[in-house]
Amino acid sequence: MEFNPHKPIYLQICSQMYERILNDELKSEDRIPSVRELGVELGVNPNTIMRSYESMTAAGIIYNKRGIGYFIADNAKTLVLKQMKDEFLNNELPEVVKKMKLLGITITEIEGLMR
Repeated sequence: MEFNPHKPIYLQICSQMYERILNDELKSEDRIPSVRELGVELGVNPNTIMRSYESMTAAGIIYNKRGIGYFIADNAKTLVLKQMKDEFLNNELPEVVKKMKLLGITITEIEGLMR
């Protein structure tokens, strides 16, 4: 995984997990790699992985079975979809709309590209 230097690594790890959940690569009750396993796989400090897992646990996306590991929550896909949609609508879309106005791009042009 290549990391964006402009966004905290732990959030990028969360985003990667969220994409895997939305793509059904990770489903309800699937076990995810341990903190150490994922740290080794990504070449990231385990503390950074733990921060990602704590963030996802606080959001209800994953949960910990003590002594067994972390698992995808039953309603994870719904929660991830809501969280990512809110983030897009509140943070990314306004920037896109601003750039569209600046460049004179119309909704009609966008609709044509989506077909």
